[in-house]
Amino acid sequence: MRISLIVTTYERPDALAAVLASVGTQQRAPDEILVADDGSGAATRAVVDRFAAHCRAPVAYIRQEHAGFRVARLRNLAGAASRGDYLVFTDGDMLLHADFIGDHEVVARPGAFVQGMRIPLDDPGTQAALASGTLPACSATPRGARGLRRLYGLRSPLLARACVQLANPIVALKSCNFALWRDDFIAVNGFDEDFVGWGPEDKEFAARLTHSGCARRTLVFGGIAWHLHHPPASRDRRAANEALLAATLANRTIRCRHGLDAHPANTAVWL
Repeated sequence: MRISLIVTTYERPDALAAVLASVGTQQRAPDEILVADDGSGAATRAVVDRFAAHCRAPVAYIRQEHAGFRVARLRNLAGAASRGDYLVFTDGDMLLHADFIGDHEVVARPGAFVQGMRIPLDDPGTQAALASGTLPACSATPRGARGLRRLYGLRSPLLARACVQLANPIVALKSCNFALWRDDFIAVNGFDEDFVGWGPEDKEFAARLTHSGCARRTLVFGGIAWHLHHPPASRDRRAANEALLAATLANRTIRCRHGLDAHPANTAVWL
């Protein structure tokens, strides 16, 4: 099983450097890493180049010109360039536990996609993580967190295997910690590029996977990742994007019209 880790980023080189450092600590290293950049400046490319110079796995850099929030297209560009059997998606503001990739590998099953967790850090927690260059403590939770959120940082392979179905109704769909087989990614034509602007392209993508026959599995007590704080993205396209999701659900759509098949495999620069 060859695992491709896809990391999306935009104009946050300090966070990306921290994320890639956490990628470098993986006990089960990804077989390749693809950094997908939404039109950032030269500082971001320099971060990727420095990481690639010391990384044992192949590293690819994919870049599109920035023309608003087009993360669906960006993920498709990286997916088209990837060469693994299994794709793990995360973002350039997600610090990964050292067992992140290994935990995803353990719960992967044919005919299923996996939704993982995220632990949102507040601004002081984010600044502390970036300044120290180390991962937060597993007990780090959002300020005022209650209930299940207090357990987000607990890693237990036994509980992770036991909860892959039980946690489905509890954990929201988010593409910052998401994994699936490449063949299933191709079958639904990747992410729908009609989604421009924030949300909910990830929920629509998961809906089409479900319509295609893929089962959902949820990774809790493993695949731990901390989300670095940032101001929220503009919601000015939310209503239009919610309408796209509603249409997919109503029509039980499997393949989107504007997706993965628009992109050749040679869009990446392998470093």
